[in-house]
Amino acid sequence: MPSSNQPSAKQKAAAEPVTTSTDATWRGERLFDAGPAGRTHRIDANATEAPGPVEALLNAVATCSAVDVIDIIAKRKTPVERLTVHIVAERRADFPRRVQRMEIEYAIDGAGIEREHAERAIQLSFERYCSVASSLAPDIVVATRLTLNGEGFPAVHQRIWTPTV
Repeated sequence: MPSSNQPSAKQKAAAEPVTTSTDATWRGERLFDAGPAGRTHRIDANATEAPGPVEALLNAVATCSAVDVIDIIAKRKTPVERLTVHIVAERRADFPRRVQRMEIEYAIDGAGIEREHAERAIQLSFERYCSVASSLAPDIVVATRLTLNGEGFPAVHQRIWTPTV
């Protein structure tokens, strides 16, 4: 039996970093095939043939947070029947033209889903679970808006998880 000041095997495993890798292969012009072998997608730096790099980033935020929202709401035994995420990002006018603000609308449909639970699921995604949002600069302003079963609600500012120092 480990002593009380020794971490358990489960605690040790939880503390281990997770490594993720990907590749981007230039295909000429400003086109790239990006992703792990066998699971690539096109990135177009001109954003004409495929999503550009910033659009890919926004897609990653949308899908990462959406899966959290789906999972959290499902735990309440009120599964999501349909969900779409729409993001509008404001970027700097000068280089680097980084994202400064994101307005994100979650349109969720599902029987029995309560507004408070859907808004809490969105909040938890940004404050705790979404690894993509948590990888962004903490000064990015994020406002989320919920449309639940066709009824719109006011925007809510989200805090993105940041490590404690």
